[in-house]
Amino acid sequence: MTRRELREHCFKLLFCADFYPTDEMQEQVDVYFTEPKEEDDVPSGIGDIIHNPMLDTFDGGYVKSKVEKILDVLPELDKAIDGVAQGWTTRRMGKVELTILRLALYEIKHDDDVPEKVAINEAVELAKKFGGDDSPAFINGILAKLV
Repeated sequence: MTRRELREHCFKLLFCADFYPTDEMQEQVDVYFTEPKEEDDVPSGIGDIIHNPMLDTFDGGYVKSKVEKILDVLPELDKAIDGVAQGWTTRRMGKVELTILRLALYEIKHDDDVPEKVAINEAVELAKKFGGDDSPAFINGILAKLV
């Protein structure tokens, strides 16, 4: 599985974090990996896979570990984001944008395997896929201030 696909799984799991109490998050992570594959049925009969949580042991372990590490430093990440987001706080931000910022900032500050430019580019790509029209520019602007 590509790093982009693994990052997308991390994003989806982190997105759930704001909707469940902290003590339920481990259960939600476990449930995530047992969900059925979802396909987008199109008239031509060739469907795009929207969500496929079936990961091998290595990839599943990587995603779980990364999500847990991010959740451990969430207050630190939110404080940094609040410090540069003029006129915005993490409480006012859309959940998609906030989740993307948390993931990217974690990669920038704590993941030595991901160069800053790659973390920013991947965050913008996630924003294009999951966010609104203004999300990529918003994400790029906040991350540029953080680095």
